[in-house]
Parts: sequence; C-alpha cells; structure tokens
Amino acid sequence: MNQELIEVLEKKIGELVEKYTALKEENALLNEELQRLSSDREGIKSRVDALLGKLDGI
Repeated sequence: MNQELIEVLEKKIGELVEKYTALKEENALLNEELQRLSSDREGIKSRVDALLGKLDGI
C-alpha cells in the first residue's frame, strides 16, 4: 500500500512540475507580448501628441 501511495505522489508531483513548466513558458510569452504592446502604445502616444501639437499650431 505504501508503494502505491508513493507512486500516486510521484505522478502528482510530475504533473505539477509539467504544469509549472507550461505556466512559466506562458508567462514568458505574455511578458514579451506585454513589452511589445507597451512599445506600440508609446509609439501611438507619440504620434497622437505630435498630431495634437500640429493642431495647436493651426
């Protein structure tokens, strides 16, 4: 019986490690996307600010 419990525990730990690894990879991808979107946002903000500056000059 103890052997069965150890095997179940090993299986659950293995599943937990797999989920952790998948979540870690997903987190890295999401951080990359966040950086890209933040960069895009800054570019758009700069363009809008430039357009507003032109409008103020009219």
